[in-house]
Amino acid sequence: MAADTARAKIASMNEITTQSGNAPTAAAATIADAVLQALCFDANGLVPAIAQQHDTGEVLMMAWMNRDAVRETLATGRVCYFSRSRGRLWRKGESSGQTQHLKELRVDCDGDTLLLLVQQDGVACHTGRRNCFFRAARDGGLIEIAAPEVSPEALYGHSHG
Repeated sequence: MAADTARAKIASMNEITTQSGNAPTAAAATIADAVLQALCFDANGLVPAIAQQHDTGEVLMMAWMNRDAVRETLATGRVCYFSRSRGRLWRKGESSGQTQHLKELRVDCDGDTLLLLVQQDGVACHTGRRNCFFRAARDGGLIEIAAPEVSPEALYGHSHG
């Protein structure tokens, strides 16, 4: 039933785009309200968000967003997630400098997943790889298909799990 409600709300929205600037605008607040009403958050108040490079289509990563992260991302244009391990908002690149700038936010047909079309500055993965999907099931095993472009030590000043 919630999915049907989300689909009905989404049907009236073709594309949701961000407003430029750092301060929330009335239009950004209206967009955020529409997006939040269309979303079906899980029991923890989270929704998965897939980040995709806007101009190449490369899938970069998956992370979680809560209501505050969605609002902040739409208001500022800089992608903000909710870190389950830290238990707080996580502005992509706040410690590594590898930021994501939102080009477009899309809501899936059921309202239970977000697609963020972004401009990725630097690498997206904490392992120093361009994206987080660097392992593939091939030849009867799980193999690495991409090497790190930069060491985690260079990104964070220490080894990062």
